[in-house]
Amino acid sequence: MWLKLAGIFPVVALLAASTTHEAATAQAWQCKAPANLSRPKIETPSPNEVRRTPVASYILAISWSREFCRSRENDPEMELQCSGRIGDFGFVLHGLWPEAAGPDYPQYCRKAGVLSRKVIADNICMTPSVQLLQHEWAKHGTCMTRKPETYFGAAKLLFEAIEFPDMDRLSRQGSKEGETPLNAAGLAEAFASTNEGLPANAIKVKTNRKGWLEEMRICLDKKFKPQACPGFVKGAPDKAEVKVWRGS
Repeated sequence: MWLKLAGIFPVVALLAASTTHEAATAQAWQCKAPANLSRPKIETPSPNEVRRTPVASYILAISWSREFCRSRENDPEMELQCSGRIGDFGFVLHGLWPEAAGPDYPQYCRKAGVLSRKVIADNICMTPSVQLLQHEWAKHGTCMTRKPETYFGAAKLLFEAIEFPDMDRLSRQGSKEGETPLNAAGLAEAFASTNEGLPANAIKVKTNRKGWLEEMRICLDKKFKPQACPGFVKGAPDKAEVKVWRGS
């Protein structure tokens, strides 16, 4: 159970987690990193983007890849995630984000060099975008630790411990006559019931303007234990209908 895993380790130990963890990445067990990965571009934030507010909590953001990849299957910039060449993805990790006590979360805390090929290869099946890995390290990881290996190690430890509900079944909820359609509260509860100790109020559901699922955000305290999401963490209203794209 991912909650037990996160609760065992204090913050320092979790951030020092080894990136040699070999458990199969949830939702992407069939993925294999390609031999030749492109190099990411350095991100250079403007001075007004740098924000070093104290870390008060964290968010683990996981994206529903099938919605993201709808109409992007032939986009060369999204090839790794959306073409099916390295795997068929369900949920993927968007990022592990340090949060402040209010909405002004820390970001771009230190200059970030280009990620090594090994770091990219070790994490591409969890976050199947070379540039997104670079972005997450530059924007969020530099506010947590000095080494990308420790940042992604912590993120992977948390992501791989999540048990995902049956998204195919949930995507069909409401299709039978008289059946209540899936809503945001129901989806959060499905995640909570699948993961012992993860309360539904620690989960926010993000949808697009048409009500399609885009992302799940899990709120964590400074020890990486689930907590009720603060009021500034936005999501779909509990009763809002949620549609789940299964893929073409």
